[in-house]
Amino acid sequence: METGNYLGTEKTGKLLAKFCIPCIASLIISCLYNIVDQIFVGNGVGYLGNAATGVIFPITVIGWGMSLFFGDGAAAYLSVSLGKNETEKIHQGIGNSILFSFLSGVVIILISYVWGDGLLRLIGATDATLALAHDYGFIIYIMMPLAMTQNTLASIIRADGSPRYAMGAMIVGAMINIVGDPVAIFVLGMGIRGAAYATILGQFVSFVLCALYLTKSRTFRLRTDSFKPDLAQLGQIMALGTSSLLTQLSIVVITVVNNILLVKYGAVSPYGADIPLAAFVVIMKLFQIVLNIAIGIAAGAQPIVGYNYGARNFDRVRELLKAVLKWTACVGIVCMLLFEAFPGAFIRLFGSDGDLYMEFAVRCLRIYLLLILFTCVQKVCAIFLQSIGRAEAAAPLAVLRDVLLIVFSIIVPVFAGVTGIFWAAPVADVLAMAVTGGVMALLWKELKAEEGHTRKEAEGSIRPSKPGVIVTISREHGSAGKKIGQLLAQMLQVTCYYKEVTALAAQESGLAAEFISDINKNSPDRLRELYLSTKIMQQAIVAQDKIIKKIADSGSCVIVGRAADHVLRNHQDVVRVFIRAPKDYRIKKVMEMYGDSPEEAKKNIEHSDGARANYYHSVTGSPWSYCGNYELCIDSSVGEQACAEMIFSYLKKKGY
Repeated sequence: METGNYLGTEKTGKLLAKFCIPCIASLIISCLYNIVDQIFVGNGVGYLGNAATGVIFPITVIGWGMSLFFGDGAAAYLSVSLGKNETEKIHQGIGNSILFSFLSGVVIILISYVWGDGLLRLIGATDATLALAHDYGFIIYIMMPLAMTQNTLASIIRADGSPRYAMGAMIVGAMINIVGDPVAIFVLGMGIRGAAYATILGQFVSFVLCALYLTKSRTFRLRTDSFKPDLAQLGQIMALGTSSLLTQLSIVVITVVNNILLVKYGAVSPYGADIPLAAFVVIMKLFQIVLNIAIGIAAGAQPIVGYNYGARNFDRVRELLKAVLKWTACVGIVCMLLFEAFPGAFIRLFGSDGDLYMEFAVRCLRIYLLLILFTCVQKVCAIFLQSIGRAEAAAPLAVLRDVLLIVFSIIVPVFAGVTGIFWAAPVADVLAMAVTGGVMALLWKELKAEEGHTRKEAEGSIRPSKPGVIVTISREHGSAGKKIGQLLAQMLQVTCYYKEVTALAAQESGLAAEFISDINKNSPDRLRELYLSTKIMQQAIVAQDKIIKKIADSGSCVIVGRAADHVLRNHQDVVRVFIRAPKDYRIKKVMEMYGDSPEEAKKNIEHSDGARANYYHSVTGSPWSYCGNYELCIDSSVGEQACAEMIFSYLKKKGY
C-alpha cells in the first residue's frame, strides 16, 4: 500500500526521474559491447570490419532475444510469486529459466558452426567481408551460452531486489571490453579477432559475477532439483517473456532483410556491396543508442502509469503521458538536429575509410535518421499502451514501424537504388506516426472523459466464520454459478464471496475495484497472454490472491471465480467445484439475465469463457475446464437449487 500511495501521490517529474534514469542507463550499458566493437574495429580494421560485425549482429540479437525471453519472463514470474507469497516453486522456475537460456545458446552455437560460412553469406556477407565475419563470429559464438545465461541472470537479479548489483556486473564487463578492444586490436595487433576476444572476456567476467550472486540471492535458493525441467511452469515464464522476444526478433528481421538488400543494390551502384553495408551498421548503432533512451523513458514509467490507470487516476495518467512524450520529444529533437548538422563527426567515431565511404555514409545517415523523433515517439506510445493493459493496441503498434520499414525497404530501392533502402525509414516513420497519432488521440479523449471521475467502490469486508469447509466455484458463463454459490452459502450458513473479492483487493492494492473486477471483461479476444502479463494486470492478480487467502483464513465460506481453487491449493478443507451447462441452456440464461439477442448471448459466452480460461491458465498453468482440477463437475441445467443441494449433500458425506 505504501508503494501504491507513493506512485499515486508523488510529483510525476520526480517519479519519472527516479524510475526512468536507471532504466535508460541499463539499456545503454547493455548495447555498449557491440557499439564499442564497432568504434574500435572501424578505426583499427576499416569499414570492411564494421560490415563484418554487422553480419554477425543478427545472430547475437537472436541470442539476446532468447535470453530476455527466459530472463524477463523469470523476473516477472519471481515478482508475481513473491506478491502472492507463493515461494515454494520459485527456485524451480528460476532454475528452468537459467537452464533453457543456456541450452538455447548451445543450439545457436551448433547451428552457427554447422552451417558455417553458408549462414554468413545468407545474412549478408560478401567476398570481401566473409573472412572477417568468420574470424569475428566464430569467436563470439564460443561464449554465446554463458553470455545468454548472464543476461538472463541480470533480469532475475534485478527482480530479486538487487538492480545495482546487476548493473555493476554489466558495467564491469563493458569496461573490460572497452579497455580490451584497443589493447587487442592496436597493441597486440590481433585485428578483428582481438575485438571478439575482448568481447567474450567481458561477457565471461559479467557471467561469473552474476553466477556468484546466486550464492546470496534474497528470495530463493537454487539446488540440484531446481534445474529439473518443468514444462508447465516454464510455459508460464515464457508467456511473460514473449513481448521481449518479439521485440528482438523484429530487429533481426530488419537487419537481415536490409543486409541482403544493401548487398544486392550496392553491387550495381558506384559504391559497391560493402560500403552501403558498413554505413548501415554504423547508422544502426547510432539509431540504437537514441531508441534505447526513448524506450528507457517509457519502460521506466510503466509501473507509475500502470498503477495510476488501475487506480482510475485518469487526470494523473494524462499528466504522465504528457511528461513521457515531452521527455521523448526533447531527446528526439536534439538527436535529430545533431545528426543533420554534424553527420560527419558521428561517422568518424566509427572510422573514416576513404572519401567514397564518407560521402555515402554521411548522406545516408541524414536520410535514415531524418525523422528519428517520430520513431521514438511511436515506440514510446506503444509501450505506454502496454503499461495500461491495452495489449491489443500496443502489440500491433509496437511492430507497425518495423513492418512498414521492411515493406518500403523492398519497394523504394526498385526506383531509387541503394539509397532508397535508407529513404524507407522516414517514409515508414511518417505512416507509423500517423496511425499512432490517431490511436493516441482516441486514448486522450477517453482519458479526458474519465478525468475527475469519482470511483464507486463495491462494499466488502471479510466476515469471520466458523471453522469448516471452503467451497470454490469455477463456472462457465451463463451456467448460474454465482447463484448456485449463493444458495449453497445459505445452506451452509456462511458467506458467499464474489464481488467482495474485488472490493477487498482494491483496498489491498490501491487499484480501483471496477478495474480489478473487469480484468476478464476487458480481456481482448487475441493477445490475452500479453494482456495478462502487463505489470498492472499482474499487480491486480497478486492483490486478488492475497485477499482470497485472507478470506480462507477467516473460516468456512464459498468463493466464486478468480481461480480460487488454485490460490487455495495448499489450504486444508477446500472443495473445488466446476459448474457447466449445455450451450443452448446457457444462451437462454444469458438472454434472460442481460436481455441479449441469441447472437449477442453466444458472442458474450464465447468471449467470457475464453477470457476465464486464459486467466486460469495464466495463473495456474492448467486447463480451466479440466475435470481433474475439481472434486465435483456439475451440469446446472438440472436446476440451480438442485445443484446447490447436490454440492451440500456431497459435503455432508465428506464429513463437513
